[in-house]
This record gives sequence, C-alpha cells and structure tokens, in this order.
Amino acid sequence: MASDATVVWTDRFLDYTWTPEHPMKPARLRFTMALARSLGLLEGVETLAPGPAGDADLLRIHTPAYLDAVRRAEPPPPGASLPAAPPFGLGSADNPIFPHMHEAASVIVGGTLAAAGEIAAGRTRRAVSIGGGMHHAMSGAAAGFCVYNDVAVAISWLLDNGFDRIAYVDVDVHHGDGVQRAFYGDPRVLTVSIHQHPATLWPNTGWPEEIGAGPAEGTALNLAVLPGTRDAQWLRGFHAVVPGALAAFRPQILISQCGVDTHREDPLADLSLTVDGQRAAFIAMRELADRYAEGRWLAVGGGGYGLVRVVPRAWTHLLATALDRGVDPAAETPAEWREQVRAYAPAVRAPATMSDGGDITFERWDGPGGTRETGDERVDRAQRAVDTAVLATRRATFGLLGLDPEDPRD
Repeated sequence: MASDATVVWTDRFLDYTWTPEHPMKPARLRFTMALARSLGLLEGVETLAPGPAGDADLLRIHTPAYLDAVRRAEPPPPGASLPAAPPFGLGSADNPIFPHMHEAASVIVGGTLAAAGEIAAGRTRRAVSIGGGMHHAMSGAAAGFCVYNDVAVAISWLLDNGFDRIAYVDVDVHHGDGVQRAFYGDPRVLTVSIHQHPATLWPNTGWPEEIGAGPAEGTALNLAVLPGTRDAQWLRGFHAVVPGALAAFRPQILISQCGVDTHREDPLADLSLTVDGQRAAFIAMRELADRYAEGRWLAVGGGGYGLVRVVPRAWTHLLATALDRGVDPAAETPAEWREQVRAYAPAVRAPATMSDGGDITFERWDGPGGTRETGDERVDRAQRAVDTAVLATRRATFGLLGLDPEDPRD
C-alpha cells in the first residue's frame, strides 16, 4: 500500500557548501530538520536517503562538457580574486568553486530523483526533498547558486517513466528560469513561476510575454509581482493564475519549487511575505495536487536566506503540509531548538513561535476592473498592481489554454 508522504533526507545534503561568506549555507537545512524533529513532526517517519545521480541522468539536462568542467573545478588559492564571468559560470561570486562540488551537487539531484521515483512507482503520493530546488542551473552553466538542475532532471526522468503531463509551480522570489528554458518547447510540461518583477531582480527574466515556443505556446506562465508585495496580494495573484492553469492542463503530477526568499526578512530580495503566507501557499499547492493530479505532489526547497529565523519554520510547515501533520502556527518553537540557534548565531533572535502573525485573508480576483477599493491608498495601490500583473499573465496565456482571460471563473 502506498504511503501518504515520503521525506527524502541525507546529511550529505549539507556537503553543498559554498564559501563562508556565501548567503546559501547548509545551516538552513540542518536547522529545518532539527526543528521538525524537535516538534515531533518526523516521529514514526522513516526518511529516504538518496544516493548521487549518475551521469546518464545528469546528461538529460546538462552537457558533457559542463559535467567535465564541474568535475575538474578546483577552488582558487586563498586571496585570489574571482572572475566576473568565468567559463561555465564556475568560480564567480555567486557560484564559487568548493571541494567535491560535483559529488555534492549530484546528491541534491539524487534526492529529487528519489522523490520522483517513489511517486512514479506508486509507493507514495507525496514526496519532499528540501535539499532540492536548484532551478537556475542551465544546460551548460552554473547560475544563481545552482550547479545541477535537479528539478529539470527529475521532470525529464518522469517524462520517460510514464508521465506526459507534468505541472511545475515555482514560488521562489526569483524566476524559475532554468526549468522554464529546459522545457520551453515541450507541451508536456507546464511551468508556472510567481516571482519578483524581472525589472527589479535577477535573473531579469520571467516576463508575462514568455509563454513557451511552438507547440508549447501557453505552457509557460509568469506572474511578476512588484517589490513590497504582501501575503494578501501575493495569494490573490496565485489563486487568480495557478488553479485555472492546472485545471486546463490536467497534470498527472504537480512539482513545486518552494523557495522561501519571498519572506519580508530575506536579505536578497524585496517581497514582504510572512511564514504564514508561505504556509498558505504550500497548503494551496497540496490541495491543487489532490484536486488535479490524484494527489501526486513532489515538493523541493530552493531559495531562502533567512537561515535560522525564516527557512526552518517555513520548510517545517512544508514538511507538515506534505505529511498531513499540520503544525499550529501559534505553536511555540521548542526551547532546545532556540538554544541551538543562539549557539550558532548569538546575535540573531530566535523566533518564539511558528508564526509571524501574518494576515493571510485575501479577496479573490474577480476580473478586469474588479479591484475593490478599501480607502487605504497603500493597500489599494498594491492590489491594483497585482491585478495588473494577473491580467497581463492571463491575457498572454489563458486563451492558449482554452480559457477566458477575463473570466474569474476560469
């Protein structure tokens, strides 16, 4: 009998370690698992330990020359300056070379492949690998802290193993450019990315006009929201675009990249979501998988640089959502976990509860001109902005999916 959910984990995920100054640190994963265990969330859950992905799977997405370059890459001598545009993207400030880079990145891919394999074999309906989500890696280059594109590799594998309608929803603050590019001309893959507006944030892609190519026109959706977007506006946008697209596409599986750098405390971006809003997004994606994909849901991590105050709480909620073991947002964080945080970062105030006290109530989008004024100019301006973004995305793609871009019922 299939289990409801599988958690993919190995301490080898912690080997994906850049330089000491780099914003992506494995501490965020370590503190997530420690928090989940302290809350008793993983009690009775046997985690699945993956091995590294082999060349045959990495070559589904990446070029032989790039794999060879990653294998051969060696860290520069101490004090050496980093080139702005090194070959294959390896050795830049974003993607500095670290020891055993190929091995560490291959395990990340192995984790997402293991999650995909469990679902494909019918052994589980849901699988989570918080180590995954390296959505920026390109076929022949590292980019945005990502060496190998684990999600794209897993999608390619699924396409060869019984699936021909795969939906990918990316809620990271940065556009899911690597995954979109890998399947831009493939009508079997729907990619949806909700991200900070590309005019204001790297990688400066993900415009609503990016809709897919050839037979895949309409299968790339991009909702670009402005800096400062809060929970209510973000959730309004999500629900105005994602459910309709999934209903039209009828996926056999939903894959979610669950980056949490949308948080208001994230140091690398400018959105203003709370942990509560992020939890609401995870629950919505689980429900969409139940509604449209027979419950098949593969969730991976991604961005998130609030290493101890944000990522551990958000991804603990992600694990809880997949396991159907909801953690009350009002629950206190365990004292022993807070002590671990203080020992790691004495200057950082450990969060006391699993909530930021965020208000996740929102009004659903109800068509062009349907923005309801509240009298609060700041709120009204933000809502008009997200409604403009929603309409741009729907007008670019919904007609190609057989939907009415201006009908809120679609």
